[in-house]
Amino acid sequence: MIKSFKGQGTEDIFNGKNTKSARKICTRALWHIASRKFDQLDSIKSLKELRIPPGNSFETLTGNRKGQYSIRINDQYRICFEWNESEPEKVEITDYH
Repeated sequence: MIKSFKGQGTEDIFNGKNTKSARKICTRALWHIASRKFDQLDSIKSLKELRIPPGNSFETLTGNRKGQYSIRINDQYRICFEWNESEPEKVEITDYH
């Protein structure tokens, strides 16, 4: 279960709320894909579960994002998060490239 979000916009997208802060995060056209990814992230018990499907492009991040993980929404956007024992936290949608 997702423990926390890094920003209100990401939390609003997770909750299906069409708010100004949510629209600033990414285009509404991507919300359906993000919602599916959030559902998967919300239900996992282990990071290994994110390796399937391969389209997630699950990655352990490095550099200034060391300690975070990401799964792909599309070529541009990722859901980034930290893993705290058994649940994701500080979840955000970002374009970190």
